Amino acid sequence: QVQLAESGGGLVQAGGSLSLSCAASGRIFSINAMGWYRQASGKQRELVAIITRSGSTNYTDSVKGRFTISRDNAKNTVYLQMNSLKPEDTAAYYCNAQHRIMSDVYYWGKGTLVTVSS
Repeated sequence: QVQLAESGGGLVQAGGSLSLSCAASGRIFSINAMGWYRQASGKQRELVAIITRSGSTNYTDSVKGRFTISRDNAKNTVYLQMNSLKPEDTAAYYCNAQHRIMSDVYYWGKGTLVTVSS
């Protein structure tokens, strides 16, 4: 009943920037926190950044100071600004949303690929 659609992935050289967006549709009133995860080839999916509805954020250590997560509740959209990209940032990036009441229920997008060349 909630759909997430990511966009903005692509190919960029090391040191460059990309901006990802994720638009939510459907029963968006049920969404609390939102986040970005990534999964590199052959590795487990990991949390990149999360943001609550009130704007509190958290980042994995490897992206602190380089990535910024934000959201626009009026537009039902979450963003991830990625600067100073490194080859190790190469991964499929997935948007995630947490149910407002049932905190163990999550919605997922289908992902957008980010490739950082060296």
